[in-house]
Amino acid sequence: RHGVTLGERRMNPVATVDERRDTAWQAAGLADAYLSGVRGAIPLAAEQIDIIIRLTRSARPTARTFLDLGCGDGILGHALLDAFVGNAPTAVFADFSPPMLDAARARLDDYEGAHFILLDYANPGWAEAVGRPGAFDAIVSGFSIHHQPDEHKRTIYRDIYRLLAPGGIFLNLEHVSSTSRWGEEQFEAYFIDSLHRYHAPRGKTREEVAADFYHRPDKDANILSPVDEQCLWLRVIGFGAVVHLVVGGARRGVV
Repeated sequence: RHGVTLGERRMNPVATVDERRDTAWQAAGLADAYLSGVRGAIPLAAEQIDIIIRLTRSARPTARTFLDLGCGDGILGHALLDAFVGNAPTAVFADFSPPMLDAARARLDDYEGAHFILLDYANPGWAEAVGRPGAFDAIVSGFSIHHQPDEHKRTIYRDIYRLLAPGGIFLNLEHVSSTSRWGEEQFEAYFIDSLHRYHAPRGKTREEVAADFYHRPDKDANILSPVDEQCLWLRVIGFGAVVHLVVGGARRGVV
């Protein structure tokens, strides 16, 4: 089994297992703000999706079954359904945020092979709700698992491993912690520039965009961990090939 983790380097305080910061994403206002004001401005998003498709094709050219975990509006699973259309694919889209899952349903309204599940993968037993062991050729997750404390991340990775078919691949496009404040500053400037290009036609200045970025309501939900450490967890779990990648201004990890 292979896995892919794609993560932006950021600084973040350590969180305990008992802390729960991510419930802000269940609010329609935050979900709508992200989908309308951030999703389309993520730097090199098209390249990131292209890498996910290429790696899935290489690892599992006959892939038919996909899981998009913490799917948001379903953009990653949607891309895989389109890329593997000749295989008659099916995909499960799972998220704990009702407005995000509604957005995924709207995006994939015409796809007979798309199935949607409202679930919280922070809770034990979530994996049984999406499929039997070995059910999926590929599992993707985008900017989601970093909301969990490290102990929960490791548990989620173990569950993902069990859900993958032999030879399957896990691709995690993700935020990871920075090793220095300087590196974090470079990433922040790069992301703000991209956000500004997106919002400038709407009349927003770079200063306004930067203020929104630094004071965004979901910032405290981030619980970031080093990519190298997460890759080690995956190796211990049993993933056969663990790699991390750098795409543009953010470090991306491929497991």
